[in-house]
Amino acid sequence: MIKYYNRKTKNYEVEKVAGDKYLKWSYSSPLGMGVLEMLIKKKFFSKIYGAYCDSKASRKKIKPFIKQFDIDMSICEKSEHDFISFNDFFIRKLTSEGRPIENNKNILISPGDGRLSAYEDIALDNLVQIKGLTYSLRELINDEKIAKEYAHGTCLVLRLCPTDYHRFHFIDNGICKETKKINGHYYSVNPIALQKVPKLFCQNKREWSIFHSENFGELLHVEVGATCVGTIIQTYTPDKKVLKGSEKGYFKFGGSTTIIFIKENKVRIDEDIIEQTKLGYESKVLMGEKIGVKV
Repeated sequence: MIKYYNRKTKNYEVEKVAGDKYLKWSYSSPLGMGVLEMLIKKKFFSKIYGAYCDSKASRKKIKPFIKQFDIDMSICEKSEHDFISFNDFFIRKLTSEGRPIENNKNILISPGDGRLSAYEDIALDNLVQIKGLTYSLRELINDEKIAKEYAHGTCLVLRLCPTDYHRFHFIDNGICKETKKINGHYYSVNPIALQKVPKLFCQNKREWSIFHSENFGELLHVEVGATCVGTIIQTYTPDKKVLKGSEKGYFKFGGSTTIIFIKENKVRIDEDIIEQTKLGYESKVLMGEKIGVKV
C-alpha cells in the first residue's frame, strides 16, 4: 500500500496502482526477481509492449482504464473515442483551463502531475532515492563538473504514475540546451521497486539538459524512463526561448520520473512539501501548481 499526501484536503490517500499485483510479484518474490532481471528490465520487453500500445488493437484498454482509475476526461482536448491507440490516450493533452499556470515570476511551479518529494541543502553523493537508499548526481548524469555546481542546492523528484497526465513542462521562461541521452535498464520507478533496486535512477534510461531560467538561475532537468517507457520524447527546440508552462516533452506508456536540480539559494520550497518529504510521504501535485518561491 502506497500512501501520499493530498495538499488540498490535507489528508493521506492510498494510491491506485496500475499493475499492483505484477509489481509486488516481480519485485518481492524470488521467481519474479529472476524474470525481472532476465526479461522485464530489458529494452526489448519495453519496446514490444510499447509497440502494442501504439497499435489500434490497444484501443480496447482505454475505456476500462478510464473507469478503473477515474480519469477526468472533461479536461482533455480529445474525447475517449478520438484516440487511435492506448499510447495516444496515454499522452493526451489537457486544456489550459484544466491545468492553470501560476504566472507570477517569483512563484515556482510543478513541471507536471505526479507525486513530489523535495530535498534542500543536498549532498551530491547522498541523494535520497527512498529511505535507506541513496545515489549520486555524478552517477545520474555522468558529468562530475556539472554535478558539482548543484552542491547544497534543491532536488525535486516528481514521480509520474501510469494514471497521471504524462507531459512535462518548463517551470519558468528561459532557454533549454540540447538533451543528452544515457542508455540504461527499464526498472519500475514505483516505490515498491525503489525499495528493492539500489541506485535505480542511475541504472535506468535517462535524459538530461541544462535550462537557463530567467528567474531561478541555471537548472538541471533529468527525465528517467521506466518499465514499458520505451521512449522519452523531447518536444522543445534547443536554444530557443520558451515560456513558463510550455511543454518540454512527454513519456509514452509506463510510470516515469522527472527530477529537477536547482542551485543553492535560488528557491524556497513550500513548507508542507518539505515536511511531508521528511516524514517519508510524497505530495500530490498538478502541473502549474505552486510548489515554492524565489529567494
